[in-house]
Order: sequence, then structure tokens, then C-alpha cells
Amino acid sequence: MMKNILIPLVLCLCACDASPPHKPQTERQPNPAFEAQIQAMKKAQAVEGQVLDAAEAQRKQMEETAQ
Repeated sequence: MMKNILIPLVLCLCACDASPPHKPQTERQPNPAFEAQIQAMKKAQAVEGQVLDAAEAQRKQMEETAQ
């Protein structure tokens, strides 16, 4: 009988948390120290796309001339 009362009581006490609920994290402000690196990465990604497109065009041109 003691187990029937003790187990639910312990579960109820464990479920009650005195700490306040966590706030959702707000959007972080970009760190100016890393802003230059972020812009460089975006620029490099754009250039990579251009290089891949140029390589594909060159490959197609080589295939056309070989035929």
C-alpha cells in the first residue's frame, strides 16, 4: 500500500520544476569580426558556380568539336 502512494507522489514531485521556462533564443546579431569571412565565403560560392558553369560549357564545346 505504501508503494501505491509513494510512487505517484515521487513522480509528481519530480515533474514540478521550480526553474522558469526557457525563453526561445532570439536571432543573434552578426559579429562584425566574422562578417568579412562570411561575405568572402558567399563570394567564393558564387565564383565556384561560375567556374563550374564555364567548365561545363568548355566540356560541351570539346565534345561538339570532337564529333
